Amino acid sequence: MVRENWGSRAGFILAAIGSAVGLGNIWRFPGVAYENGGGAFLVPYLVALTTAGIPLLIMEFTIGRRYKGSAPVAFRRMNKNAEVIGWWQVAISIVIAVYYAAIIAWAGWYGYFSITQQWGEDPNAFLMGDFLQASDGFGDFGTWLPGIGIAMIAVWAFTLLVIGAGVKKGIETTSKVFIPLLLVMFAVLVVQALTLDGAADGLNSFFSPDWEAVREPGVWLAAYGQIFFSLSVGFGIMVTYASYLKRKSDITTSAFTVGFANSSFEILAGIGVFAALGFIAFESGVPIADQAYEGVGLAFIAFPTIINTLPYLAGLFGVLFFASLVVAGWTSMVSIVQVPVAAMEDRFGWSRIKATVVVGGAMAVVSLILLPTASGLMFLDVTDYFINQYGIAVAAPVSIAVVVWALWKWKALRDDANATSTFKVGPIWFVCLGVVTPIMLAGILYFNIRDLLTAEADSALYGYNQHQAFGWAIAIGALAFGVIMALLLRRKEVPAIESEEDEEIREEAAR
Repeated sequence: MVRENWGSRAGFILAAIGSAVGLGNIWRFPGVAYENGGGAFLVPYLVALTTAGIPLLIMEFTIGRRYKGSAPVAFRRMNKNAEVIGWWQVAISIVIAVYYAAIIAWAGWYGYFSITQQWGEDPNAFLMGDFLQASDGFGDFGTWLPGIGIAMIAVWAFTLLVIGAGVKKGIETTSKVFIPLLLVMFAVLVVQALTLDGAADGLNSFFSPDWEAVREPGVWLAAYGQIFFSLSVGFGIMVTYASYLKRKSDITTSAFTVGFANSSFEILAGIGVFAALGFIAFESGVPIADQAYEGVGLAFIAFPTIINTLPYLAGLFGVLFFASLVVAGWTSMVSIVQVPVAAMEDRFGWSRIKATVVVGGAMAVVSLILLPTASGLMFLDVTDYFINQYGIAVAAPVSIAVVVWALWKWKALRDDANATSTFKVGPIWFVCLGVVTPIMLAGILYFNIRDLLTAEADSALYGYNQHQAFGWAIAIGALAFGVIMALLLRRKEVPAIESEEDEEIREEAAR
């Protein structure tokens, strides 16, 4: 069977942007920028984008297009011993998809709640009590919450329906609709936020440059960490998406387009979020520095508080914000689920429908058992932290080390990308990809581990020891899955590259 292709370059770029632009763009970037120099943070941020984010995108796009396969197959065709990296990335995607559906479901419900401000005068108590019924430990997975569960069923059904329809008819078609829709909705939201009292003070807090902070190594690590985690690199998505590119697709221009589009949305999100936080500071007299402005606290506590005090069109503001979260989260989730589905389709020869039903259905069942429960928030917090900090952040530098240094494939990838790209890459790309990016990722990993090991046990954090044990089990389990799958399939050859005339690639696949 000949591999499916994207219908157009624009379709691929929109799908890749949909994957990159996710929940982290809206609720993580504003807080990271604020804490690390405000406007001055944009300097290391843009340096990180050009020296790490885009070079890594170019590598993953080229691997996917050159070896025409999902992550396990692409790495296997590169070298038989590299298949473990692909399955490791598949495992990471499975873990993320399991909890991602819950956040999208929460945002969907909160869009509905926004119409009448159903969360009342105390959004924190409503979120933790009435809505999530959050528990302090692991023992309440049996307390199933039907409202959240039904919304998650809808999220999973829509996701699997789109993936089952195929790359062109499913993923590309919906990306062409939902990414422009997301931009329009969020632009309207930002314009509305800018008209609020105190918006200027909020923007001053966000953009006021602290140039002294730029001299601190931690600020640069934060910039590289933000770029890295917001571009959907390191866990198989971009390799998989690029595997459906036509042979003559422009790789480097696509990477620059996706990278800068993602960063532009992050800055737009920062403007909207801090304009809104400036309003709540104006209304409450509480400085922005003392408010929740990141993660779940920003989305489901701070923004409902803002909506409660809006002078006009409060319901519209809430619907736009939470609908933006739903769309951003859902387009990312489609790309995440596509990774394991494509892996089973490519490696075992399954049809797309079979792979979608079996793999996607199994993920949905696990998700629906664990997340719509009283322990769901705890499971999400722990899993999200460990799979990002000790899953993706380890798998990505390992993939770079193997591809660039151990297998010395950077020259072949460079030539492959340059053959069809307007913008050519050379030694600078090698230095950025093979030296700068691994060093920065290693620094991030070191400080994450140091902070985790030196942190004091906090009884309020669901039990510190239990928290760590569960998190490490998730992170190590993903790696173990990759090793086991690679060993089990070591003697199983991958199919030949369909319609591929390049004899060099055929020889690589046979080794």
